[in-house]
Amino acid sequence: MKKTYKITAPEGLHARPAALLVTAVTPFECDVQLTYKEKSVNLKSIMGVMAQGVAPGSIVEISADGPDAEKLFQTVTELIVSKGIGEEY
Repeated sequence: MKKTYKITAPEGLHARPAALLVTAVTPFECDVQLTYKEKSVNLKSIMGVMAQGVAPGSIVEISADGPDAEKLFQTVTELIVSKGIGEEY
């Protein structure tokens, strides 16, 4: 399962938004990947996410594989939109 998001936060996916995302997906059983510029990292790894250097206006793809993938995407989409991190693309 995959979804694409446009990052609109003025700081991109920096410390605070990255921490919110990592915290949100960690309880799920899924394998979750964040892909940016053809490079994928584990979305449960704060260092991996921040190392991506996702800038404002960037398009990222999140992919999840596991029993609770659908619920994970509901949580992620809600978080990204409600916290002003980005929007579904």
